[in-house]
Amino acid sequence: MGHEQVPKIELNNGTLIPAFGLGTWMSPPDKLTQAVKDAIDLGYRHFDCAFIYDNENEVGAAIKAKIEEGVVSREDLFIVSKLWNTCHRPEIVESSIRKSLDKFGLDYIDVYLMHSPMGAQEGDELYPLDDDGVLIPNDIDYLDTYKEMEKLVEKGLTKGIGVSNFNKAQIERILENCTIPPVINQVECHPYLSQEKLIEFCKSKSIAVTAFAPFGSPESPFKQPGDPVLLEDLVLKSIANKHTKSVPQICLRWILQKDLIVIPKSVTKSRIEENMQVFDFELDEEDMVNINYLNRDWRSFPARIMGLDHRYYPFNDEF
Repeated sequence: MGHEQVPKIELNNGTLIPAFGLGTWMSPPDKLTQAVKDAIDLGYRHFDCAFIYDNENEVGAAIKAKIEEGVVSREDLFIVSKLWNTCHRPEIVESSIRKSLDKFGLDYIDVYLMHSPMGAQEGDELYPLDDDGVLIPNDIDYLDTYKEMEKLVEKGLTKGIGVSNFNKAQIERILENCTIPPVINQVECHPYLSQEKLIEFCKSKSIAVTAFAPFGSPESPFKQPGDPVLLEDLVLKSIANKHTKSVPQICLRWILQKDLIVIPKSVTKSRIEENMQVFDFELDEEDMVNINYLNRDWRSFPARIMGLDHRYYPFNDEF
């Protein structure tokens, strides 16, 4: 049991990322430091964070403690963070990553992602909403933001850069105009949103895919009445029974067998441990086909808060 079991995926910049990590979105700050310490003790080495989660301090405190205890070194860990939508103006990209580094107490981040192609109004408000409860957009081109992110690699503030919630056309546009290609596209992916075409496209361009919300985000504040409940799916339950595993473990195993990176979130030690117990069994071909068949292109994060008419809204395209 532990980090030796976790497969690593080679990114297009030559670094190796553990294919399994801990997500930290919506993790209560008062529980997160202990959760990250527990996760490191259990063998987690990859931590997925973001400025907007407002808990980089807590993650950093846990990392510092475990390095001081001699459990891990900084080089053992893979830390991902993200540039928030209100920080897209090129002039503030560097100060934004420096804020995250200060909060973590780190000298560098392993991968820094643009959280979304959709820029929002800059200022002290991280969620500058209009009267309709939608983020007020800015007119900054994500390409200009990305070019500024490339300089962060040259300055050693991050080893790699990537994107999140980008569609095929947006990634193609970056690839046509960049000098440092994105190493990762982090997107929602679970059995109800299998993302087959986008994953195939990213792989064809040597871009790794990280799956967030692998359980369909049951706790999402963006839930709508009538949304399906992935973890109650009868097909997944029958496959879980067949392998004497839980439905969340089946979801994680399915993602891993597609050679994707996955970042389940929890602050409960028993759940953090259970989520990692997915390396002692395999889904057979029939299981994989049956799970693939569940796709219904349903998003738990349609990003309505970003405004469905934002000029860079990514989810209107087929993929």
